[in-house]
Amino acid sequence: MKVVVVSGIWPPDIGGPASHAPEVADFLHERGHAVEVVTTALRPPEWRAYPVTAVPRSLRPGVRHLRGVAVIRECARRADVVYTTGMFGRSFAGATAAGRPYVLKLTADPAFERARRRGIVVGDVDAFQGARGGLRVAALRLARDVELRRAAHVFCPSEYLRTLTMTWGVPAARVSVLPNPAPRLPELASREELRRDFGMNGMTLAFAGRLTAQKSLGLALEAVAAVDGVSLFIAGDGEREPVERRGRELALGDRVRFLGALPRDRVLELFRAADASILSSSWENFPHTVVEALAAGTPVISTAVGGVAEVVHDGENGLLVPSGDGDALAAAVRRYVSDDALRERLRAAAAGSVRSYDRESVFGRIEQALADAAAA
Repeated sequence: MKVVVVSGIWPPDIGGPASHAPEVADFLHERGHAVEVVTTALRPPEWRAYPVTAVPRSLRPGVRHLRGVAVIRECARRADVVYTTGMFGRSFAGATAAGRPYVLKLTADPAFERARRRGIVVGDVDAFQGARGGLRVAALRLARDVELRRAAHVFCPSEYLRTLTMTWGVPAARVSVLPNPAPRLPELASREELRRDFGMNGMTLAFAGRLTAQKSLGLALEAVAAVDGVSLFIAGDGEREPVERRGRELALGDRVRFLGALPRDRVLELFRAADASILSSSWENFPHTVVEALAAGTPVISTAVGGVAEVVHDGENGLLVPSGDGDALAAAVRRYVSDDALRERLRAAAAGSVRSYDRESVFGRIEQALADAAAA
């Protein structure tokens, strides 16, 4: 089978799609399929054992989008099927122009994300579903519905998003839940050695991901400020200045450390070293870092948003609090750091709680969906 994998980002970029797309492409390549990748990049993308074509992000948006459609169409003509984890409009146009089917991996409401980037909506994804929004929002919703309904199959990483997707007119038979797989853990040093390597002293929380308003990192900083002796290590890039400013306002000093963007293996080492991972997001679907932290044996303290509660179970492998409730998040951190028995129990359960999310099972389902679409 010849497969084109489309992703908006690719290593050395960081983020969920930059982890998922290379893993799927590697899996398909290892299984003997011919793979080509189309992505966008500001700097040369990481090369693999298969071609990776990058459309420069330095191009003006309209030019970049048209170029993306052309590259996807060109690659799709040589392929049997397209697997897209982003650039859905360009994937729809390019695959359709080439007369090829495509399978889509959804991580959020594309209409909501596009509207938010343009600054034409406020609130969260649930509020967006019933909001009116005017002609621009109507056009974005129409584009989303066309792109998803045209797909041979749509994978969602949570039942929450699957249910939402069906409200947009995608038939139930063509949308299914596919959780993010647990990562292949590299050979990790001992936790004590990793803590020394990162310079961790005392109780330490870790966050990894894009620094965006959605992550509500101010709440995480406020929780740390409310509990004496706790530090927060932050890995990632993006909108860093507002987070740094909030840290200064809270007088956290060296209790908050910004590590910048880290490669995935280093993120796994960070999670292994930390006492817990923290996620204070106002909206999530099913973040890769939740599974990564648990796979590394580290419990997760998180807001109960989107599909997070489908993998983090309160009191079993982590602690959950309501979205936007800074007092509850601080209370959860305080409870975690002050209760030795709780910490040990959650840590003992963490890795086992995601053991069923093995790579072969998860990616095998993608492979089957691509084969079905190509044969249809």
